[in-house]
Amino acid sequence: MAVRTWDAVVGPVGSLAVHIAPDAPVPPGSANTAVLCHDFPVESQSAHQTGRSLPVLADRLAAESGWRVVAGCLRGVGSSDGEFSLSGWLEDLRVLVDHAADLAAGGGVWVVGFGVSGSLALCLAAKDDRIRGVACLAAPATFTDWALDPVAMLAAARRVGVVKLDSDVTLEAWANQFVELDPVEAAHQVTPRPILVIHGADDAEVPMADARALAEAAGSSAELRLLPGAGHRLRADPRAMALLVGWLERQGP
Repeated sequence: MAVRTWDAVVGPVGSLAVHIAPDAPVPPGSANTAVLCHDFPVESQSAHQTGRSLPVLADRLAAESGWRVVAGCLRGVGSSDGEFSLSGWLEDLRVLVDHAADLAAGGGVWVVGFGVSGSLALCLAAKDDRIRGVACLAAPATFTDWALDPVAMLAAARRVGVVKLDSDVTLEAWANQFVELDPVEAAHQVTPRPILVIHGADDAEVPMADARALAEAAGSSAELRLLPGAGHRLRADPRAMALLVGWLERQGP
């Protein structure tokens, strides 16, 4: 069995933890490459372990789809330097796409994001034509709920550990990012590139209406898959993973 380890790439505020799945049996030269990214942590002081299962999932996706897969932790998560901000995570995601594009050697780059990173993947893809498709799993359609009470949101970020307890955060600028980024508008701009939206019908954190809003904005470019009985955490749901692998396999070279 391959040893699953984290490496690092240089990010905007320090190093970002990355894991490159063992080479799949792909032809030499250019190859499709997927970027795999985590959701926002929820448990107290869980930021350091939020990405822990990503290497296992990346290896599985690579083995089942024949793609190169790059898993990454955004700032404040895992061993990645820095602290969370929405625009900062967007910058970090761009660095991971840069890294994947280098590995692809002329092949395509797709982004697979859980929760918040799925929404950010849409926002990045709207401005970056190198991204040929986006898969969003349990992704919110808006961040405006966070903007309603930025003090509580900052407290939550400190509780989970993506922002340090003693960090000096300029609250207004930090919170303004929650309304500046619009995943629904981004989904519309990504068309006609393909978008996969997977959502649990029993998701208690992100309403199912958000999935419908993203898919509706993307129109015929979107595939919407709602999973009966599934909650917010879809990494361990075999149905979600089967849908994701099938979608990747249908993408062009």
